[in-house]
Amino acid sequence: MKYPRLFGLHARPGPYLHWVLVALPFAFMICAYLISSHKMLAENPNAKLLPSVAKMAEATARLATEPDPRTGQYPFWQDTVSSLQRLGMGIVSAAIVGLLLGINMAMFPGLNSLARAFVTFLSIIPPLAVLPVLFIVFGVDETAKVILIFVGSVFVITRDIFLATLALPKEQVTKALSLGASQLGVVYRVILPQVMPRLFNTTRLTLGAAWLFLIAAEAIASTEGLGYRIYLMRRYMAMDVILPYVCWITLIGYTLDLGLRLWVGWRYPWYTK
Repeated sequence: MKYPRLFGLHARPGPYLHWVLVALPFAFMICAYLISSHKMLAENPNAKLLPSVAKMAEATARLATEPDPRTGQYPFWQDTVSSLQRLGMGIVSAAIVGLLLGINMAMFPGLNSLARAFVTFLSIIPPLAVLPVLFIVFGVDETAKVILIFVGSVFVITRDIFLATLALPKEQVTKALSLGASQLGVVYRVILPQVMPRLFNTTRLTLGAAWLFLIAAEAIASTEGLGYRIYLMRRYMAMDVILPYVCWITLIGYTLDLGLRLWVGWRYPWYTK
C-alpha cells in the first residue's frame, strides 16, 4: 500500500520533507518580520516598533558584554541567572511536593478523603490573584516570587500524578502485598518508579505557566530578571531589547522542554514506547 506523503490521516512525510515542514513556519515568520521591519524603517528610520536585526544585535551585545556601572554585573547574564534560579527553586519544589502528595492521595484512601477536596479548591484560585498577598506577607524579595511559581504549579502536578497513579493496575499492589511488601514499600518501590516519567512530563508542561508567573512577579517587584528588564524597557519603547529578551526566554523554555523530553526518552524508554 502506498501512503500519501503530505495530506491525509495516514500521510508519511519522508525525512527531508519532514524537516522542510518543520522549518517552513519559522522561515515564514522571520521573512514576514524582516519585510515589515524594512518597510517601516524605510518610511521612518526612527521607528521603534520593528527594529532591524542589526539594532537588536547591537542592543543585546551591549547588555551582554558591558557591565552595569552601578552593580558591575552584566545585565543580560544577571537577568538570566536570577530568573532561572527563581524558576528552578519554584518548579523543583512544586514537583517534589506534587509527587509526594499526589501519589499518597491515590494510594491511601484516608489521605484522599482528607486532602483531595482541599487541593481541588486551592487549584481553582488564580495564582496571580494572590500575588499581592504574597508580597504583603513575604515582602518583595525572592521568597514571594518562588512561592508564586510553587503555588501556580504544585496543584497541577499533584492532580496529574494522582490520576496517573489511579490508572495503574491494582493487581500490582495485590501481588506486592501478597509477596510480603509493606504498604510504604508498595508505594515507593512499586508505584513510584512507574510514576516518575509522568512527573517529568507534567513538569515539562507546567513550565509555560511557571514562566508566566515568574515574569509577572519580576515585572511588579524586582531589580533584576528577564521579566523585570522587559517591563523596564517598555517605558522607553525599547523594542530592540524587548524582542531579543522574548526570543531568549522562548529559547530557554524550548531547551528545558527538549531536555526533559530527551531525559524521559533516555531514562524511561518503556514509557515513551
